Amino acid sequence: MTHDPSPATAPFVAELRPLAPVMAGATVLITADRRSGELAAALERRGARVRHAPALSMVPHVDDETLVAATRTLLAHPPDVLVATTGVGFRAWIEAADAHGLADQLATALAGTRLVARGPKARGAIQAAGLQADWVAESETSAEVAEWLLSEGVAGLHVAVQQHGAGADGLDVVLEKAGARVTNLVVYRWGPAPDPAVVAESARAAAAGDVDAVVFTSAPGAEAWLTAAEEAGYGPQVIERFLAGDLVAAAVGPVTARPLVQRGITPVQPERGRLGALVRALVAHYERVESVALATVAGPLVVRARVAVLDGHVLPLSPTGVEVLRLLAAAGGAVVSRERVLDVLPGESRDPHAVEVAVGRLREAVGRRDLIRTVVKRGYRIERAHG
Repeated sequence: MTHDPSPATAPFVAELRPLAPVMAGATVLITADRRSGELAAALERRGARVRHAPALSMVPHVDDETLVAATRTLLAHPPDVLVATTGVGFRAWIEAADAHGLADQLATALAGTRLVARGPKARGAIQAAGLQADWVAESETSAEVAEWLLSEGVAGLHVAVQQHGAGADGLDVVLEKAGARVTNLVVYRWGPAPDPAVVAESARAAAAGDVDAVVFTSAPGAEAWLTAAEEAGYGPQVIERFLAGDLVAAAVGPVTARPLVQRGITPVQPERGRLGALVRALVAHYERVESVALATVAGPLVVRARVAVLDGHVLPLSPTGVEVLRLLAAAGGAVVSRERVLDVLPGESRDPHAVEVAVGRLREAVGRRDLIRTVVKRGYRIERAHG
């Protein structure tokens, strides 16, 4: 059985080439455990700072006697149809078979089986095993798989269903009612978060404005993270930031996006449900942000959650400096009064001298004193680019 990289993984590998740091200063939260290292590396190469807070763990069944027994049964009586519901599940099944010396036999048995993929990632896993999918559900839903199989007719057929991490979703029942003999393959299950405290802290950070984007790679993971945020008391603030556009949600596909959409959130999504495409979609979002960045005399200015980027360089600002610059940038070149600047400074002081000190430190950190202009008796403003 070949293990050559499939077309499904090639685009993600391509992200390793030198890339422009369009996400410089952006803090991205990854809520997945599996392949989080690859995803983080791709984002970091674009300049992002990455945080990890896996909302679920994946519990493999590599040594599960039930899985091995089911595999041996399929070897003796190959199915007419095999449904691969997830890429990770299909790959794990092949790896489990290999661990028990059954990989080559399984490849031979499946060569004459009609292979159905519930989405592009499942198809990629089938291809990685040296096989070809006969049909792919582009919506990545079991409902589309069921509709297609029922239209083809399954009465009297032996159908094997590789279940996804959440367990049976009714596909096996529908097929059995239509006259099929169904074998379920449970390869892995979703387990609790490896560290619930880390997930709760990530939700607090997202609510407080310490995170610029949250990346989701599975529907159960998205639901688990959002639920954890709600249970920790940060749900309303997180949703508010998502809706306001201050916090970006990125989902690998429409199925993953569903828990977000159900809460009124519109996530960034790639056209194809793959990690490489997800990275490109998020990068494209930030490229659009850069294209509308405030044009100043010192270059384009973008203020992230906790840093500011001027002309492609992350500025060495204190948290207070970032908030003052954010306030000035939001005004778009209009004058901001000293009173409004005082509102974002720490403490309760209303001393105008505190504003002068904060602005002076900001100018020094920026390195361009002409970026922030003093408007006598009125306040301060960002100096926009001329022309």
